[in-house]
Amino acid sequence: MTVVIGFEGSANKIGIGIIRDGEVLSNPRRTYITPPGQGFMPSDTARHHRAVILTVLKEALDQAGLKPADIDCVAYTKGPGMGAPLVTVALVARTVAQLWGKPLLGVNHCVGHIEMGRLITKANNPTVLYVSGGNTQVIAYSERRYRIFGETIDIAVGNCLDRFARVIKISNDPSPGYNIEQMAKKGSQYVELPYTVKGMDVSFSGILSYIEEAAHKMLSSGQCTAEDLCFSLQETLFSMLVEITERAMAHCGSQEVLIVGGVGCNLRLQEMMDVMCKERGAKLFATDERFCIDNGAMIAQAGWEMFRSGHVTELKDSWITQRYRTDEVEVTWRD
Repeated sequence: MTVVIGFEGSANKIGIGIIRDGEVLSNPRRTYITPPGQGFMPSDTARHHRAVILTVLKEALDQAGLKPADIDCVAYTKGPGMGAPLVTVALVARTVAQLWGKPLLGVNHCVGHIEMGRLITKANNPTVLYVSGGNTQVIAYSERRYRIFGETIDIAVGNCLDRFARVIKISNDPSPGYNIEQMAKKGSQYVELPYTVKGMDVSFSGILSYIEEAAHKMLSSGQCTAEDLCFSLQETLFSMLVEITERAMAHCGSQEVLIVGGVGCNLRLQEMMDVMCKERGAKLFATDERFCIDNGAMIAQAGWEMFRSGHVTELKDSWITQRYRTDEVEVTWRD
């Protein structure tokens, strides 16, 4: 049996997970939460990760009931992500690998999300919608690569939601996206917003600029409520995502959709995608917040697949990179 420990810390979550042959043995996580109206700065986020990472590591080993000697490989997020938090986590992973005398593996964050989604949902060969605070991509597997069929040409969908939350001072606890989702359920009036799909790609910066400018005017004049704006923003953004996902499915002849990434927890997005899938006779696969939101087990799972197919990262190559595209990874573990 192969046991892999995975370290994830590319944004404001720090997670360490342990996987043994497809079984999640442990997956503790901490989140750096800032006051309403604020985002998280790389240096502050890295400081948070440094403060808790050894506690989380101890939790991961204790929950799994394992000792360092039981681990076969140490996997860590190589990128993409925020520089300072990535460095913090890579440094600990490197140190642990040397202390324990274990091989090291640098993992692509996006590939981690996909492999975790495939493991948990048992989806066979899905068209993947990867939506998070830092990424928005429509992906399908072809010839040993996860090919990007469509993506955002500016900001990620999660970033758009987070920045709107800051404008109207929505709490960041547990996450701005979750709080927008709850407020949107109470919204009843649809406010028309720019809808920007360009072929297979989407653009969210214009919608954000529009709603940032309009929000205070509309709220102060009583034209609509904050709940109406949350509802309208979600409906518009998610409609765009469903459209480009359906187009990719048609191109690939796919009958499965897998939603991964932090925004993938959103039940309204899942509901809208499910309507489209049913109309096409296709099946939707999604996971809950344990595996959608950044976590260590997804890095462990991608590391497990890579390690089993002969990958190892030499110490001199164990750097991090803030830009690391999904299609740069050769997927040697799939036929």
